[in-house]
Amino acid sequence: MRLNVVERSDFTWERRATENEEALRQVAAIVADVRERGDAAVDDWTAKLDKQPGASLRVPQAALQAAFEALAPELREALALAADRIRRYHEAQWPEDFTLYGDDGEQLGLVWRPLRRVGVYAPGGRGAYPSTVLMDVIPAQVAGVAEIALVSPPGPTGLPHPQVLAAAHLLGIDEVYAVGGAQAVAALAYGTKTIARVDKIVGPGNLYVALAKRLVMGDVGIDSIAGPSEVLIIADEAANPRYIAADMLAQAEHDPEAGALCVSPSIVLLEQVADELERQLVDLPRAEIAQQALARWGALVHVESLAEAANLCNQLAPEHVELLVDHPEELLSSIHFAGAVFLGEATPEPVGDYFAGSNHVLPTHGSARYASGLGTHDFLRRMSVVAYSQKTLAKHARHIVALAEAEGLTAHARSILVRQGADHNDR
Repeated sequence: MRLNVVERSDFTWERRATENEEALRQVAAIVADVRERGDAAVDDWTAKLDKQPGASLRVPQAALQAAFEALAPELREALALAADRIRRYHEAQWPEDFTLYGDDGEQLGLVWRPLRRVGVYAPGGRGAYPSTVLMDVIPAQVAGVAEIALVSPPGPTGLPHPQVLAAAHLLGIDEVYAVGGAQAVAALAYGTKTIARVDKIVGPGNLYVALAKRLVMGDVGIDSIAGPSEVLIIADEAANPRYIAADMLAQAEHDPEAGALCVSPSIVLLEQVADELERQLVDLPRAEIAQQALARWGALVHVESLAEAANLCNQLAPEHVELLVDHPEELLSSIHFAGAVFLGEATPEPVGDYFAGSNHVLPTHGSARYASGLGTHDFLRRMSVVAYSQKTLAKHARHIVALAEAEGLTAHARSILVRQGADHNDR
């Protein structure tokens, strides 16, 4: 297949969450069943959907340690180094408490407190993603979350993928359950005899996991409802077409619904990228997946200028943006809506996926218009603190009473007036 270059005026790209009414009905039934029957429902759905007995959900500590020790030394080293870098980046995100002192003696403060218990979903469908375990767990640890429970679908051995178990062991997570899908999300959200209820659920998954997170949202917090991965590359005439094609394919190989765009003022460059995509697809192991993704969500878009490219980026609000231009720092000032931005040809998106230290759990499907990537803040709560003296209250009392009475809330006004010595029948 070959991607054709399209003009900006002819280009449309609307990525929306897939609606699947049948899947939604099935997920709703699973969630309701787990909420009502607990472990028994989890066991039944695990046996039915994963073809595994669900009677022993908790993964033994020995299995976690064995999985870690069985890792190839180079992978063990890479995971450990990546974990250190991710932790350092998220420690730098820690917010400061503050107190404001008003002219009338009042004190207004904001303090941060960690969530008590968090559930992490580690996918195990098309492949294992130990890097996602690091990205989901480490910010919660940095925030000071006391309890972290990890769930992941059982494989042929009845346990989650060994690399997922190894990553959990590396991070000191020993509460791991061999359960996946909507039943895992429901168990975390509502609790069972085996799995205690959590305050928030984070981590990506398939359509059924996403729909389950949508259903339980409100009864429990969630990070986001993630869609397939996507990248938008802004390139000038000096960019290397080989790099661009490789980076587009790095997204396209994820999923048939993954998105990959290159936007440039240079038609010559875009045609060269089209050539490179054809060449590099030939020996790509996941070529069939990548071709499907490019056919539906791939594009080479010609624009008049880099400024127009930045405007298009802001309209689409993609998950990943690469700036393969001469002065990426200057263009960055024009990028306002993106999950993560990668500057220059030496910074392809996979460095963020694995090793740089930034989080790869990012908003997709245009949700970068209002959402941000996962971070330390997502595992913290803001809590206001207010302190008045009697003198301050006396000075502000009439204003508070006036506002309360305007809203018809008499008891609100009285709670102020009684402190000013007024009888409860007054006003």
